[in-house]
Order: sequence, then structure tokens, then C-alpha cells
Amino acid sequence: MNRRTDEPPSIYEHAAENLVFIRDAMERAGSFTAVPGWGGVIMGLTGLAAAIVAAGQETPQAWLATWLVAAGVALAVGLVAVMLKARDAGVPFFSRPARQFALSFSPAILAGALLTAVLARAGLHSLLPGVWLLLYGAAVVAGGTFSVRIIPLMGLLFLFLGTIALFSSPLVGNLCLGVGFGALHIVFGAIIARRYGG
Repeated sequence: MNRRTDEPPSIYEHAAENLVFIRDAMERAGSFTAVPGWGGVIMGLTGLAAAIVAAGQETPQAWLATWLVAAGVALAVGLVAVMLKARDAGVPFFSRPARQFALSFSPAILAGALLTAVLARAGLHSLLPGVWLLLYGAAVVAGGTFSVRIIPLMGLLFLFLGTIALFSSPLVGNLCLGVGFGALHIVFGAIIARRYGG
């Protein structure tokens, strides 16, 4: 039998609603929610521009330099966007969830930087797109464990693109970089901005 709409909620319904609210509040408190949405969109635009410029470079060294400059710009944009979002949300920049996110995200990025130096010195530039996408995807999945739920999904898509790039030609590898660091950042950045704020 359905309860009449003008009847007040029972004590059990009221308790269930409170439990849902408390569980949601605890989940937010334990998550790094300062992942920047619009910052991700700007990072994605940087990635798309890098893919277009890099595709026209005549030497592997110039191709690598293009992507390294783009990575530096994206890193700066990401850090500033995180700081601004954390400030607007009243969340400490070095909160426990933020530290957990950084500690989980950083090792794979550091490994990527070291492998970039080694592979570039060996002249194995064609392997870099796959390595970058795989390690960035691993970093995003690991860091995303302490963030909003949509972040690990983005990391899995980077892993998928990295697998394709690793076994493809340099041209396809550069295309995968554009799809990953460009399109994925734009799409997921827009979703994060819409669902979780800028």
C-alpha cells in the first residue's frame, strides 16, 4: 500500500535520508575535489595545438620539443587551475586527499620523464607516444582513486590509446596523443566543470 503524499515521512525514511547525506558528505571529505574542469579544457586545447604543430615537424627532435613545451604549458595551467578551484571551494591546497592524489599521481609521471630522456637519447622517438599515454593513464587511474569517480575512467581511456600508439606508426602515435591529451582533456574537463564546478 502506498503512503499518502500528505503524510510526514516515517522515522525510518528520515533516518535513511540522513544516512545518504552523511555518506555523501564523508565521500566528498575523503576525495580530492579540486580537479579543475575548465583548466582541463585549456590543457586539452594545448594538447590539440601541440598535435597539429608536432605533425608538421621535420625532425624527431623538433617533434619532441613541441610536445615538451606543450607539457610545460599544460602543467602550469593545471597547477594554477587546481589552486584557484581549491581557493574558491575553501579547501586547503595541501589537504589530505590532495596529498594522496599527488603521491599516487606522481610516480608514473616521474617514470615517464626518465623514460623520455632514455628513449630520446637512444633515438627511439616512435615509442614515446605509447609510453606517455600509458604512464599518464596509469597516473590518472592511481590519482583518481582519491578523486571524483569520473577521473579513473579518463585514465583507462588513456591506457587504451597508449596501447594503440605503442604498436602503431609514428603518425598514428601522434594522432593518439592529440586524441588523448587534446580531446579527452576537453571532454572530461567539460563534464567535471558541469558536474563538480569549474
